Amino acid sequence: MKFGVIVFPGSNCDHDAFYAASHNLGQPTEYIWHDSRSLGDVDAVILPGGFAYGDYLRCGAIARFSPVMQAVQRFAADGGLVLGICNGFQILVEAGLLPGALLPNRGLKFICRELRLSVATTRSPFTNALDKSQVLRVPIAHGEGCYFADERTLDELEAEDRVAFRYLDNPNGSLRDIAGILSRERNVMGMMPHPERASDPLMGSTDGLGVFRSMLAAVEAAEVRP
Repeated sequence: MKFGVIVFPGSNCDHDAFYAASHNLGQPTEYIWHDSRSLGDVDAVILPGGFAYGDYLRCGAIARFSPVMQAVQRFAADGGLVLGICNGFQILVEAGLLPGALLPNRGLKFICRELRLSVATTRSPFTNALDKSQVLRVPIAHGEGCYFADERTLDELEAEDRVAFRYLDNPNGSLRDIAGILSRERNVMGMMPHPERASDPLMGSTDGLGVFRSMLAAVEAAEVRP
């Protein structure tokens, strides 16, 4: 399996994502610059955390117009796996690949700490290697991570089993404790917590590695499917 990590001006978790996929998971991984119009031969794409274009407008609002996002949208439409982490989640929402919006945290402060997540569904390429209701220790680092959507969208996400993760100790005011969601086709996921920062024993938790292992299992299963 080959991962591609998108690098926007202002990305600061691209190396973390690269290390998690290449070293911790042991899979070929390459960086893809924001002005690239092609993703090459990757099997999955990661939009990492950071401050794309400095977050000088809304978070992700400028990055969604990068040339590479056209390639990401085509890749997703063809069924490719796309994972957006933190700022990557914000970009996916701005690009219309996921519903809702990310608003300033409750309390209007940047929060950086480890917290507990509950696995809300295992029916996805990003959570299949985890257990339903499994509790993960994964860090967050964001100022605008409050997930918001209208009641109809929230009801649809829950009815269609598209909430991937929930906060057990909601740090930012996200509605219905949502920490991560799936696209309707289930091949795009956005999450605010950082699984790549919980993928190495030196970081104190390897719980986040389950997300990457799930992606690997999904791609391998697709390759052997008749």
